[in-house]
Amino acid sequence: MLSAAALAQAIRAGHLSPVDVAERCLEAIAARESEVGAFASFDAEALRAAAQAPGLAATALAGLPVGIKDILDTVDFATERGSPLFAGYYPAADSAVVRMIARAGGLIAGKTVTTEFAFLQPSPTRNPRRLSHSPGGSSSGSAAAVAAGMLPIAIGTQTGGSVIRPASFCGVTGYKPSFKLLPVLGLKPFAWSLDTIGLFGAHVADVAFAMAAITGRDFDLDAETARPRFAVAKTMRAGLAADDAHAALEDAIRAAERAGAQVEVVELPPALETGDAASAVVQAYEASLAMADEWDRHRDKLSPVLHAYLEEAQTTTPDAYDAARRAARKARNAQADLMAGYDALITFAAPGEAPEGFATTGSAIFNRLWTLTGAPCVNVTGLTGATGLPIGVQVVGRFGRDRTALAAARFLERAIADA
Repeated sequence: MLSAAALAQAIRAGHLSPVDVAERCLEAIAARESEVGAFASFDAEALRAAAQAPGLAATALAGLPVGIKDILDTVDFATERGSPLFAGYYPAADSAVVRMIARAGGLIAGKTVTTEFAFLQPSPTRNPRRLSHSPGGSSSGSAAAVAAGMLPIAIGTQTGGSVIRPASFCGVTGYKPSFKLLPVLGLKPFAWSLDTIGLFGAHVADVAFAMAAITGRDFDLDAETARPRFAVAKTMRAGLAADDAHAALEDAIRAAERAGAQVEVVELPPALETGDAASAVVQAYEASLAMADEWDRHRDKLSPVLHAYLEEAQTTTPDAYDAARRAARKARNAQADLMAGYDALITFAAPGEAPEGFATTGSAIFNRLWTLTGAPCVNVTGLTGATGLPIGVQVVGRFGRDRTALAAARFLERAIADA
């Protein structure tokens, strides 16, 4: 994989140029794209031309290529949202995050594959770690492009588990920031109380570097506590995790303890656990409205899985939605109280290794609660399952304390590597 932070440093030092990095990406794309299928659209010559622009080395992103999930609007590339309904569609304006990336000196390399409207219909993308297995969803193309060494940074979105889960399956770092830390203007919404833009990179330091460059915020991880205080929570859904996911979590805990972290097993308070069920209600009600035009006018062109979901979602009542929103607020408050004594929480990133075949993108059962609470989440790499495929461990931080969460994730990443 390509380290965004290391490449940017090499460009600034004059050891590489943006053209060199672009060519490195193009070589990897030429070698692997035909089998992986990470891109919905891509223009090699446009990337080469953009990389020759003067002054890129002095910008925050140093001219690094960035992939954009094809659920976000782009002027220069079609925004097809994984659906035939939007085939050949070119928006009139870029999404806000795309403009932020461009202003920071990032080069929009192309659009990465999304599942249909970022929901559950599997995409054509294959897992670079093992082509016979799912890369996850819905940010399948973004995770796969980074895992295959095609891009140093890619943008994804998460409504349930669509950043953390594919990151775990593909063995890359996935970072879902605190809710609304990255603007969702120009994102085709699915559930506006949950939709969150996130990043994929090789390592924790790479997504922290990219986030700092894009937002202008301070993500100096060395400024945080050297030895974090971790809570471990397996949740009421721990029985849904495979044996090797449990083993990976235990390995991560032991590695953190050996590295000097404080680790304490906790039970999630009932008000927080209740948020898991509330998430499904919030998503269904909001999806029924966010997808109202597609449902009312074009439901015959929706996949069977999305058609069935939206048909059921129409029955979610405003009263049920309002009750779920109240439960969500209580869950957020309960998490804030729980996290007061810790820097971060460690839990499952996914139920296990990537599923074999392409009938499913996997389950968000260990992600959707943290999406509902708006907490920052990081998939930490370095562990594998029974067949040798990656299994990530999820670090969950306090809302708005993203730098602390990333620093804790980097500590765990290093501890796992040194174990």
